[in-house]
Amino acid sequence: MASTKVDKDNQEESTVSCPICNKMYEKAVIEEHVNKCLFLNSSEETKLKQNKADQLNSKRNNSHLNNSYFQEKRPRISTSPGSSKAEKSSLAEPSKKTQLKESKSIPLAERMRPLHLEDIIGQVQVFGPGSMLRSSIENKIIPNMILWGPPGCGKTSLANVIANICKEQNNLRFVKLSATMAGINDVKEVVKIAKNEAQFKRQTVLFMDEIHRFNKLQQDTFLPHVETGTIILIGATTENPSFSLNNALLSRCRVVVMEKLSADDVLKILKHALMKTGKAVIGNDKQDLGKTSCEPLPCIVEEASLKWLAEMCDGDARVALGALELALAARAPETARSEPAILRLEDIIDGIKRSHMVYDRKGEEHYNTVSAIHKSIRASDDNAALYWTTRALHGGEDPLYIARRLVRAACEDIGLADQSAIVEAVACLQGCQQLGMPECDVLLAQCAVRLARAPKSTEVYRAMKRCRKSLIEAKGPLPPVPLHLRNAPTKLMKQLGYARGYNMLHKDKSGLNYMPEGMESRNFFQDSDSSNE
Repeated sequence: MASTKVDKDNQEESTVSCPICNKMYEKAVIEEHVNKCLFLNSSEETKLKQNKADQLNSKRNNSHLNNSYFQEKRPRISTSPGSSKAEKSSLAEPSKKTQLKESKSIPLAERMRPLHLEDIIGQVQVFGPGSMLRSSIENKIIPNMILWGPPGCGKTSLANVIANICKEQNNLRFVKLSATMAGINDVKEVVKIAKNEAQFKRQTVLFMDEIHRFNKLQQDTFLPHVETGTIILIGATTENPSFSLNNALLSRCRVVVMEKLSADDVLKILKHALMKTGKAVIGNDKQDLGKTSCEPLPCIVEEASLKWLAEMCDGDARVALGALELALAARAPETARSEPAILRLEDIIDGIKRSHMVYDRKGEEHYNTVSAIHKSIRASDDNAALYWTTRALHGGEDPLYIARRLVRAACEDIGLADQSAIVEAVACLQGCQQLGMPECDVLLAQCAVRLARAPKSTEVYRAMKRCRKSLIEAKGPLPPVPLHLRNAPTKLMKQLGYARGYNMLHKDKSGLNYMPEGMESRNFFQDSDSSNE
């Protein structure tokens, strides 16, 4: 009895009560449990859930006791060490099977996420060997940054690498949120835990995916915590940060610009995926399969098929991997067969078409493409003007928006050099309003080519800019309209001198000056202007 009492005392000394859920835990794990307990539940919610669980368990026990069949068939659980190990192993088996099923359901693009910087393919100019960002991450220094790039270029993959680094470090903690599902309350909860972690000298790295979906007022939530170092913010966005993110937040973060992946980079990613999964080998015939004991036999993928996939995905590795996974699933071999399936280029072209093109009618690509149309017309490059116009239409751009920009180009860049250009551009706009898509596509293409081939004159446009500049830079009140240029519909206005001395002769014969007082000698058409705007 005395030894039993001593053992109980020793056990009580080695365990500590959790201040949140009031459960007993060993001292070695109490700190980790408290952090989890704070993040998941408050103390009141934990007690309520525990009471509900106790009630459910008591009901189940009562129902088991009342069931005579269950009492007879239920196996007795032994408390011996050997039986407990056997029980744990039997319980672990279904969890492993569940994990295998879950891994099969995870998309191939998600399974191919890199864990180390060396595994990242592409984006050499951003975090390649010798770059500042790579050096800081290798030294376990994570800066506040905004990752800006098109879909599938590697923003989340870089965050995955940083998350893996945080797992290896005791002083870093990684939290991932998405602005598509999380709100301000979730951010506040992360900050609350981060402040608690800071007491244990652990810094929190918060990865906020699609951060542009937070409006600028919501983005202000990050400001004080980023500035004080409570959290290290890593934001990912496909929109231009200059327009979609708060300027105050941008001043506290480094903007990392990531470009589309090249076709060669995507091809490397596809080959790496085939090598890692082992479901297929690259070759052209059965001889390339070699000696393999895989059951079922792996599929043979032609090199040309992978190249076509890499080229059709428009630099989006996620699209390429998804298409490859779909193609392999369609050619999935049966469990019992003697010859491997061959995925040829013809098969993959018939099954998978170019399903998208990166073009956002409300995003930066919208403005970039229309700007390319206008500048091609200005440079008299009819071929480029045709390409960008067709590409904008193919991407789903509003044809009326393109037509309005063509009217602007006819006035701004062609002007008086070909006065019929504005007439044809307006006619194109009206034709697009009457026809709509897809019939109006040829109207836009013809108008763009016609404007590109027309002679150019920016005389009026530049004179207008000089006039506007003089108004902006004018000191004091603007000069009044001369009396002789004013209309005089009433007797009082005539007595005040309105319209006195006015005549309808040419300016060289009328003897009148039509510019305000003090600006009689100013000529906006003859002023020198060296700007290329």
